[in-house]
Amino acid sequence: MRAAEAEQAVAERYEALRSVMDERVRRYWAGAEALALGRGGVSVVARATGLSRMTVRAGQEQARGKKPPEELVRVRRRGAGRPRAEAAQPGLMEALESLVDPATRGDPESPLRWTHKSTVQLAGELERLGYKARRQKVGELLRGLGYSLQAVHKTLEGESHSDRNAQFEHINAEVKAFQKRGQPVISVDTKKKEWVGEFKNGGREWQPKGAPVLALTHDFPDTAEGKVIPYGVYDVGTNSAWVSVGVDHDTPVFAVNSMAAWWSKLGKACYPEAKELLVMADSGGSNSAKSRVWKAQLQKLADATGLSISVCHFPPGTSKWNKVEHRLFSHLSINWRGRPLEDYETVVQLIGATTTRKGLKVKARLDKRRYSTGLRVSRAEMKKLHLVRSDVHGEWNYRIEPNSAN
Repeated sequence: MRAAEAEQAVAERYEALRSVMDERVRRYWAGAEALALGRGGVSVVARATGLSRMTVRAGQEQARGKKPPEELVRVRRRGAGRPRAEAAQPGLMEALESLVDPATRGDPESPLRWTHKSTVQLAGELERLGYKARRQKVGELLRGLGYSLQAVHKTLEGESHSDRNAQFEHINAEVKAFQKRGQPVISVDTKKKEWVGEFKNGGREWQPKGAPVLALTHDFPDTAEGKVIPYGVYDVGTNSAWVSVGVDHDTPVFAVNSMAAWWSKLGKACYPEAKELLVMADSGGSNSAKSRVWKAQLQKLADATGLSISVCHFPPGTSKWNKVEHRLFSHLSINWRGRPLEDYETVVQLIGATTTRKGLKVKARLDKRRYSTGLRVSRAEMKKLHLVRSDVHGEWNYRIEPNSAN
């Protein structure tokens, strides 16, 4: 079992049992889970439960029978023990946020959060400010604040653009400004293409014992019913989403049609007084910052809706910071794990049934239209667009005004 799947399984079991476990049983259970997982089990259990690695290791010793009996019966009263670092040190959370991102400190609902500093660096800087927090605690606090933590030496995304952080700050400022004016903000992208058929899907789900869902032994595309291309439109303000499930090609026309469907089915009702729309998108794919077709289609959408459409693209290699990825797509993958995507109806139903503890609501529709590839927009046609580029990286940030005649 992969680490992510194991962590999810442990987390589910922990949630089911935590209310009936006291400190002793919880420690013993965590240790037994780590032993069952083998190498790396302590890390998996600690991440899944939020328990410290020291607690999990202590549970391992108990499960192996290496702890004396008196250790096993020691149970503290509820709420006892060392106070949490953030409670014992007033101002710790504010100090940490100020170190990570001065532009958003004190704003726990910041629409875009990131950091390029490591937990070791942050722990050292906090110590110089008079606070004590180990790097593990710093990581825990950052996750609680909604930050994504990335070490400065990580290079798997490729070369980091010199203005990456400046663009993040610009997007953050634009989102906050739109939200302050009560105008809609959406995050858009295309999820990975999925083949439709009785193919094995990664992950597990609860089924009657001895009655697993059957799948084909081999995943040959020529045995598939077809493919689906989910294009997601995530509404940052309402924590809701629209997904158009395409069956043909992922093109700029398909992308903008998906946004138009969101506005028609959800957006217009949520924002009846809206005059503007902010779109956060990646720099590549069907919503590429370089695509003329994308911009021409946005002009059509602006004309049809009367909305002034502003677009902010994420710098190349930073697509994972786009909110649609972790607020929508990650939950879609979890919702259909362990189940073959047998037909189009199954895909649409699984997407529409996706929800989270924070109240995510998703609506989906199958888009059976055919989308031609290779469309071209000439320079003459581009000059007719009401395109206003920003002074800050105009290739990434621009606005398309509706035709005044509409």
